[in-house]
Amino acid sequence: MRNAKIWKLKPKEDAQKVFHLSKALGVSKVICSLLVRRGIETFEHAKTFFRPQLTMLHDPFLMKDMDKAVTRLISAISSNEHIRVYGDYDVDGTTSVSMMFRFLKSQSAKCDYYIPDRDQEGYGLSYEGIDSALEKGITLMITLDCGIKAIEKIAYAQSKGLDVIVCDHHLPGKILPVAHAVLDPKRKDCNYPFNELCGCGVGFKLIQAYLHRSNLDDKIAYAYLDLVAVAIGADIVPMVGENRVLAFYGLKLLNENPRIGMKALMREHKRFGTMTITDVVFTIAPRINAAGRMKHAHNAVRLLIEEDESQAIKTANEIEAFNTERRGHDQRIAQEALSQIQTLQEEGRASTVVYDPEWHKGVIGIVASRLIETYYRPTVVFTKSKGKLTASVRSVKGFDVYSALEACQEHIEQFGGHKYAAGLTIKEEHYENFKKAFENVVTETLSEECKTEVLEVDEELQFSDITLNFYNILKQFEPFGPENSAPLFVTRRVIDRGNSKTVGAENDHLKLHVSTEKERGSEMNGIAFNMGTYAEYVSKGLSFDICYSIAENEWKGNLSIQLSVKDIKTL
Repeated sequence: MRNAKIWKLKPKEDAQKVFHLSKALGVSKVICSLLVRRGIETFEHAKTFFRPQLTMLHDPFLMKDMDKAVTRLISAISSNEHIRVYGDYDVDGTTSVSMMFRFLKSQSAKCDYYIPDRDQEGYGLSYEGIDSALEKGITLMITLDCGIKAIEKIAYAQSKGLDVIVCDHHLPGKILPVAHAVLDPKRKDCNYPFNELCGCGVGFKLIQAYLHRSNLDDKIAYAYLDLVAVAIGADIVPMVGENRVLAFYGLKLLNENPRIGMKALMREHKRFGTMTITDVVFTIAPRINAAGRMKHAHNAVRLLIEEDESQAIKTANEIEAFNTERRGHDQRIAQEALSQIQTLQEEGRASTVVYDPEWHKGVIGIVASRLIETYYRPTVVFTKSKGKLTASVRSVKGFDVYSALEACQEHIEQFGGHKYAAGLTIKEEHYENFKKAFENVVTETLSEECKTEVLEVDEELQFSDITLNFYNILKQFEPFGPENSAPLFVTRRVIDRGNSKTVGAENDHLKLHVSTEKERGSEMNGIAFNMGTYAEYVSKGLSFDICYSIAENEWKGNLSIQLSVKDIKTL
């Protein structure tokens, strides 16, 4: 079963603006329409878009509490205090910890790192992590990608003489933790010009500020941009402003001079050629995440800070095994969850809430995303952990699931996250009441336009429009991500040229070789993931419409243009 999708052609841009930009740049009106749609209307603006510069990064001292954070960090290093770097177990957290730990070591700091155990400690700052720091005589702790809601825990740490610098990017609650410094661009009293940094990005700004205050070369910070880029891609933050600059140069570093651990991970996955944000999201990020999901996230940090190549390869092999195990779990649990929905006859509900005490805690977030692929609605997947129910929450475009959880607070012990993804913990006896409350909130607030997935199409093309020059310019729109998505195109009345076929272990993907009825001489290859069921229709030579983005395919060292098909509509 696949979600029905609506194709919505975006309104045409102002013809005069497109014409003048096309004349100024000497490129096609289709390209200029894509630029104008992104607010780029002049030659100079296009230049900064296509050639982002590190000089475009903001002054880190514009962030609230940065001065206090840097002053305390410099004092700790100069006094040889023991510093702990504490981060979450996901990609943003582990890359943040790896970056900060390596940087502090480069400054001859006495430091260690700590990642909480997903099962035993749960998300964010834990009392176990604080107590172990106190036992070691640690006097300063830097939290990365967590801490903004750890009010009681940070108060406890500070009361015991353990200063805390919070580096977080999540939305704060009504009150801030009373830490030594709280760096979070989403603070209401923070006037930092860009508030969509990931946790690793906030940590990077602290490093920048430290270097500036210490009269050290700014370029020292740039050595960590590969880690920042991976965090940006994995955390799905908007690919605009500083994030786009950081990701652009981070990918450059990842491709030209990857750190030993990254290189080992890419080799283990047999991934060669130019890495894009898409590769980060679908190859690097799941493997880094797998360490925390299936074993312990300190394995990911070990890999990312490793300096010995043979040891890095060994650790990458272990992480690849974790990822293989993770895939098995999430595929099985997703099928069980789908069966549960069908058995309970809940297909008609506004929300999806499912629970099984035996489901693996480390993969329920992935399962929630998989369920949305079939039942397009806000989804909560629960399992049992340490006597309570814990859940991962995923939303659909346009629906603020964080606000929905706020409306159900009376049934929730703890929750946190973003507009589109969150986590929560409840008592087992509150499950049914939470389920009813969540369904009621979603029913009342989910708009009609949010109930069906919409593919926002940029342009209708003929295959003859997709020239090598067109694609080479399109590549310069990268890195892609939220608010700078890969352009979507539609081509009508496509027909099979005789070589289309199903691929994959389960024959669930469709490899296309097509032309259009109108231009039989212009042929294109494409890949349509999870659309193998269309193979019979396609093989009959019947025409169909496709919605796609344009990508690069690498096969045996050869590169070619390929359509990445997002949806098919039979005629």
